[in-house]
Amino acid sequence: MNKKVFIFDDNEDILELCTLILEDAGYEIKTSATSNHIVDQVSAYMPDLIFMDNWLPDVGGIEATQELKSHEELKHIPVIYFSANNDVSMLAQKAGADSFLPKPFDIQELEEIVNTYIGK
Repeated sequence: MNKKVFIFDDNEDILELCTLILEDAGYEIKTSATSNHIVDQVSAYMPDLIFMDNWLPDVGGIEATQELKSHEELKHIPVIYFSANNDVSMLAQKAGADSFLPKPFDIQELEEIVNTYIGK
């Protein structure tokens, strides 16, 4: 069984890039351009790891992450906050995320953080 990663980002290029890299590394990927109904979206897929962008339409990344982290059945799933914002570490902390990845990132950084949390 492959480990599953759910990526929330409204940037198609980022979703495509992350999907290519991580599928290539043997992970199963699901993506979404919005974090609306975050609990329903995540419950339906039950990923091993979540990447959460800061700037998402309607419900932002902070609110979505806080919602996940206050949910009994989902709060154990690590959330990696990723953003081009200079304050990404502060935003991640505010959101209650487990870690963060500043954009732009390189392929190695992406693979390393995934390995750290759900490595083979």
